[in-house]
Amino acid sequence: MRHRKGFNHLGRTRSHRKAMLSNMASSLILHKRITTTIAKAKALRVYVEPLITKSKNDSTHSRRVVFSYLQDKIAVSELFREVSPKVADRPGGYTRILKIGNRLGDNADMCVIELVDYNENMLEAKTAKTKTTRRRRGGKKKVEGQEATVVSTDVKTEKAEKTDTTPDVEEKEPASDLAEEVKESAPEKVIEAASEEKSASDTEASVEVKEDKSSEETGESPEKK
Repeated sequence: MRHRKGFNHLGRTRSHRKAMLSNMASSLILHKRITTTIAKAKALRVYVEPLITKSKNDSTHSRRVVFSYLQDKIAVSELFREVSPKVADRPGGYTRILKIGNRLGDNADMCVIELVDYNENMLEAKTAKTKTTRRRRGGKKKVEGQEATVVSTDVKTEKAEKTDTTPDVEEKEPASDLAEEVKESAPEKVIEAASEEKSASDTEASVEVKEDKSSEETGESPEKK
């Protein structure tokens, strides 16, 4: 019985399993992502991540140790030249497993295992993600500084409204000018009218005086007329 045996042999002998993982690790380093079963991907993750950590120290000893696992010069050079500088700031977790469903032939659980720092779509999605705010039941408490800013904005809006209404005032100015001209010209017209009334009354008085004189000369009374 294999109680509490967590090691997955993958149905292979030790040498076969080691050779398979070595080839899969080389393919992952060269192509940055491969498709396989979930069981093999989990075994590959345990196999390849210590090698990536080892590649951060670029020395002859590290290269020989990694080559003893991969047995591929091209994969070793790719790991030390391209992959290790890109994952230098990452403290582990260099791979990601994405499930893609079941295989048609034997219904095995399939997945894609890839290097995290080489998935450009997910990296762009993280950078473009905006910060979301949560709704709260209670109203937000205003800070004194915020109230001051609100008052200042209200003052600015009032000033802007005043500046907007200035053209209307300027347009109404000609009407006030006309009123002033009318006021200025009004006293002159009143004086002219008064002078005309005086002249008319003088003429009427002179006519009455002449009639009185003529009646006295003839000896007739004005009543008879």
